[in-house]
Amino acid sequence: MLWYKSWLETRWRFLIGLALLILSATGTVLTYPRVVGLLAAPPKVDVSGEIGRRVMEAIELSRDYRGYVWSQWFRQNMPQMWLLFAVLIGTGGLLSQASGGGALYTLSLPITRQRLLAIRAATGLAELAVMAFIPSLFVTMFSPAIGQSYGIGDALVHGACLFIAGTTFFSLAFLLSTVFGDIWRPALLACLVAAALAVSAEVVRELWRFSIFRVMTAETYFRDGRLPWLGLAASTALSAAMLYAAARNIARQDF
Repeated sequence: MLWYKSWLETRWRFLIGLALLILSATGTVLTYPRVVGLLAAPPKVDVSGEIGRRVMEAIELSRDYRGYVWSQWFRQNMPQMWLLFAVLIGTGGLLSQASGGGALYTLSLPITRQRLLAIRAATGLAELAVMAFIPSLFVTMFSPAIGQSYGIGDALVHGACLFIAGTTFFSLAFLLSTVFGDIWRPALLACLVAAALAVSAEVVRELWRFSIFRVMTAETYFRDGRLPWLGLAASTALSAAMLYAAARNIARQDF
């Protein structure tokens, strides 16, 4: 029953996010023939600056289908959309229910608060895993429609890196939801943290090699075939620490 209750609480966020990601993945694939047609045109920007460098990098990556999929899907569209819904799914829970008077029945059940929180977290993580893998597999499935192919192994590796590293932001929103009694402040703060990390890594290029977004996009796997083991381990440890802190916060709450 508790699993079902957690599913009911997050189902629309999950279903909307999954549908949008699948549509975006399909659109990314089907747009490739048009991109190939535009590659022959000379760039209309000054290629001497930083913007020009990035434009030229995107053009060079797009000359190869695997590079195009990584640069447009796994580096841009998917992480951005997935992270937003990870934060939204991570918000809510007992504290927001209690502030609205809806947690009395749940708290009266013969089950510990830690177990309630664990079920809520496990439900969210399961939904995020589906959102990380299924849209990426659509890339593999739809690629033959445009005369291309994309390996299922690559799709699974990129999905796994996105899920493991991106879970950090889910855990942050989950932790903040045990501090604030609404769903908007945790979501806003988690998004601000993500934006600050992304901007700092883009502005100070030396920070990019240590960025969590580099792990989420599995850049080292794309470029060199190496998995970012250290980044994945650090992300897992950080997520576990924040989920543990969330459990401790709920245990101390006086409902």
